[in-house]
Amino acid sequence: MTENAIEIAADSALLVIDVQKGFDDTSFWGKRDNPDAEGNIAALMDAWQEAGRPVVLVRHASLRPGSVLAPDHPGHAFKDLVEDRRGQEALLVTKTVNSAFYGTPDLDGWLRASGIGQLVVTGVQTNMCVETTARMAGNLGYEVLVPLDATHTFDLAGPGGLSLTAAELAAATAVNLQGGGFARIVTTAELLAAGAPA
Repeated sequence: MTENAIEIAADSALLVIDVQKGFDDTSFWGKRDNPDAEGNIAALMDAWQEAGRPVVLVRHASLRPGSVLAPDHPGHAFKDLVEDRRGQEALLVTKTVNSAFYGTPDLDGWLRASGIGQLVVTGVQTNMCVETTARMAGNLGYEVLVPLDATHTFDLAGPGGLSLTAAELAAATAVNLQGGGFARIVTTAELLAAGAPA
């Protein structure tokens, strides 16, 4: 085994963050990247469930009026790829902010009580809830793996007329997380290969 080989713990938890129908509304969000994200998330969910590893679903319940992720909006629902795999998840966390660690029930408490030290973080949006959750997980001492190709985000405008494309934001997330020591950036294929039986 090489020094940089990926090792998947037997109890490695897969976090599937905010894979909700509201993110399909391009009139609300704008242009997105990585059309393969959903397929990669589904493949990871299947692999984790088949291996008996825990899957944690996270759902955003927006408090902003008019949000497509508000609990009373159809967009609050999970996308079909998640809904079709429901029933086997170890935990469902509902949050109103970017970090899954500020949700209900308490994610950190559940992970520690379960003896879980490794997290694989997937979902939407790459530079928002995925990155925030991965950063906090790293700060809390978890080993964090982020398959960037199992996430996606949207173009975003910032201050002073500055705007970045979704692809640019995803690249920045990769640099922030791995360069900053919060997480290791990997691919879905690498995780599937590492998690396959010997």
